[in-house]
Parts: sequence; structure tokens; C-alpha cells
Amino acid sequence: MSAAIPVSKLPVYLDYAATTPVDRRVAERMIPFLTEVFGNPASSTHAFGWSAREAVEQSRAQVARLIGAQPGEIIWTSGATEGNNLAIKGAAHANRRGTTGHLITVATEHKAVLDTVRDLEREGFTATVLAPGPDGLVSAADVASAIRADTVLVSVMLVNNEIGVIQPIAQIGELCRARGVIFHCDAVQGAGKVAIDVEALQVDLLTITAHKMYGPKGIGALYVRQRPRVAVEAQIHGGGHERGMRSGTLPAHQIVGFGEAARIAALDMMDDNARIGALRHRLLEGLLSIDGLVVNGSLESRVPHNLNVSIALGEGASLAMSLERIAVSAGSACTSAAAEPSHVLRAIGLSDDLAHHSLRISIGRYTEPADIEVAIEAIKSAVAFARAAH
Repeated sequence: MSAAIPVSKLPVYLDYAATTPVDRRVAERMIPFLTEVFGNPASSTHAFGWSAREAVEQSRAQVARLIGAQPGEIIWTSGATEGNNLAIKGAAHANRRGTTGHLITVATEHKAVLDTVRDLEREGFTATVLAPGPDGLVSAADVASAIRADTVLVSVMLVNNEIGVIQPIAQIGELCRARGVIFHCDAVQGAGKVAIDVEALQVDLLTITAHKMYGPKGIGALYVRQRPRVAVEAQIHGGGHERGMRSGTLPAHQIVGFGEAARIAALDMMDDNARIGALRHRLLEGLLSIDGLVVNGSLESRVPHNLNVSIALGEGASLAMSLERIAVSAGSACTSAAAEPSHVLRAIGLSDDLAHHSLRISIGRYTEPADIEVAIEAIKSAVAFARAAH
């Protein structure tokens, strides 16, 4: 295992689902593109631009290879939120039935999907938001029952960002392809953790981002199927870059980092997953002695990197905020400032009390066995202290 850029050991970092440290190999690959190969990739009249463009296209091929796509099907974005907006709004606008159309998604999706769908509803689109089962999963049959004659797009995430469950994307993709409905998948939490083949999954649009897989923040990619071609209307205009779907100067240094992160993920994924799975097993084993602990989401259909638990503590207690020795979250980092309990945990049937007292513990490439022992001891001590105070 390669060394990361140094991270302080206290608090122990167990919030890899929020973001990951940049792998040192990625950082070293990026540096020349900040200071030496600094040309604009769109500059076509000199070597500075040519060199930057060559690096961008090499990275495009590396990211495509990670998900089984063709390089020409990769559109660079600023990250997952823009990618989801471009996919959902772009496809809805370009493929609407009449003046509007119908959308299908799931109540446990990331806010970048749910809020985008709500915005389209304000434009006149209609939407069905499916409720998952208590295990956090939906089925192709659930989607089939919601499809209508005017359904334009279905959006279901591969791996849930809070509870880590893996949705049956291949079955949903097969259904959507048979029904002629565009299928978008937010695979941000899956890329680098599970093997992705866009052909096997039969997805038309797929969103990923670099900073969830040991790459830099501020760069993402949207897969847009070319055969059969999927029409996507641009959301950012001003130059016609990226097949006319996303204008703007390409940040070559970030793109190069993304490409290197994708290359490393393809090589290291199996070994990383085996080691991380063993750490998650030890973590769960160590926490199961806590009275009243509930594991949220399926443990069978789940990435090894995630453990989400709830522990009833009584009104006023805040478990996540009391854990000074470990860095974990109470939900998605994108919505953690909200006072409301997690919409994901509510959607799978948890009470507000249990949802308020949840922990998302996410393990990564640089987590050590000693970190897990620190986490077990810290959580047990915090629970005992909170219960004694009540």
C-alpha cells in the first residue's frame, strides 16, 4: 500500500465517504501540470496547448477504462453535483415528451439528484420518488411499476452515500433499455470501490468524481452513451467544449490527477476491498456489544467501506459531535449542517430519534487496524458517557 500525503492520526480519519486524501502518486503526477505543462488544452497553435491536450486525452482514456466506456463518451465536469445536474436536466430537456415529461428516482438519492428533480418539477415535469425497503434497496419491479408512457428518465444511484448499499443497477438498466427510457446512475460512491462496466449495467448516463477515489477535488466526469446516442442539452454555454455539452477551460492538472486516480483504482481495487472488508468486519464485531445498536441498510448488498449505525441515546445527546478522537459523520457531508435528521435514514423507516443518533463510519485506503480499535473504544466510551448523563 502506497503512503498517503500525511494525515494526523488523532483524530483518526474515518469519513472517506465525504472525501479522500489525495494519493501521493496522484499528487506527484499533477505537479508538472501546475508549473511546466501549463498550457490551455484548447490552444491548438503551439506545443504548450498540444502537451496539455495530450495529457487530458490520456486521462480521458484512463477514466473511461475504469468504467468500461469509450474515451469519447467521457465529458469532464467540475464534480458530482454538476455531473448529476447535466445528466438529469440535460437529458430531460433534450428528450422531453411534448412540453414536459415524467421522471423516476429514489427517496434515498443524493440531494444533487433529488433537488435537481424538484427543480424540473417546478418547470412542469412530473416525478415519482420511489420508497426503498427497510434494507435501503429498490428493485427493477419497483421501477417497472412506476414507468409511464411519458417517462423520460430514471435516476438510481449505484452505491448510497450514507448507508453504502448497492442497488441492482444491471436489472434496472435492462428494464429501462427494453422500455426505451433513459437511465442515469450516480456512481460517485461506487467508482473505485466496485467494478463498473457501463455496457453490462446498460446505463445511458453515469456520474463519477475524483475526490471520492483519492484524486483532487473540483473535477468529475459524466459518461454519455454514444451508441445508441443519448441527447444531452448543455447547461453551461460558452465555447462548445466537450462535444458541446460543457463549455469552459479544462483544468489539465486536475484531469491528470483524475486519470492517475482511475489508473490506480483499477489496479488496487481488489486488494483494497479485501483489506477494508476485514477492517469493517472487525469494527462491526467490536460495536455489536453496544446495547440497542442498529445497523442501517443491507449488510449483504453493500460496499465494504461503509458502516452506518444508530444508537438510541435519549433526547439532546449528539454522538457524532462528542467523538473527538475520530472523524466520522452523522450523514452526508453535503447536508450535515442541516438540523433535520438524514432523509436517507427516514426513507428506510428509522424514527427521528434513531436517525438523529446515527454514525456513518467510512473506511479507506489508509485506514489501519489500530484506527479501528481507537474507533471502537471511542464510540463505546461516548455511548456510556451519554447514557450515564441521562
